[in-house]
Amino acid sequence: MVITHHSGQCFKVTFGDLTLVFDPVAKNGTLPGVRFGADLALVSRNHPNMNGIDEVSYGGKEPFAVLGPGEYEHSGVTVQGFLSSSAYGFAKGQERAVNTVYAVELEDMTLVHLGALVDEELPKAAREGIDAVDVLFVPIGGDGVLSPGKAHELAVALEPRIIVPMHWSGMGEPKALDAFLKEAGGGEKVDKLTLKRKDLAGHDGSILVLTP
Repeated sequence: MVITHHSGQCFKVTFGDLTLVFDPVAKNGTLPGVRFGADLALVSRNHPNMNGIDEVSYGGKEPFAVLGPGEYEHSGVTVQGFLSSSAYGFAKGQERAVNTVYAVELEDMTLVHLGALVDEELPKAAREGIDAVDVLFVPIGGDGVLSPGKAHELAVALEPRIIVPMHWSGMGEPKALDAFLKEAGGGEKVDKLTLKRKDLAGHDGSILVLTP
């Protein structure tokens, strides 16, 4: 599979002829827009910076949209969505909003995307439902999601093979990425992540920053 970062919490995952996207940016979002076709689109938080299903309905593709908690299967991909909380991008008077943590199984690997998570621990259902994590996408920006320090604590506790920080490009507090990397003792910046199951053997909590 090949994983690329498209700012914010948006990641495109291609594997074979299929494309999956996490948190595509909508046309009325504040982040750079996306424009590509996807077969599956997963939305963690109903906010324009994360709910752009229409923007990935392109090139003859109409994505299977996953908009919240539950169990889903499409094109050989298994998705579990777990209810959690976010404090990002509130309307006036809001205090908490629904966030969905996604665990995706494909190509014999498990990807976990925490969305705009503000909870410092995963909910019980997620802890019980997610086994080994191969790639973890963790929000680090503060400002309604986990702070860099709390994000690092949760990431380490989940013991993933690879940790990919998000919610720092175009959103989040200034210098959030620097603070996270300081907590983690450094990391490697890459343009994209090309990954097969056998490649995971050399990783044990590796920090990979995917540059948009």
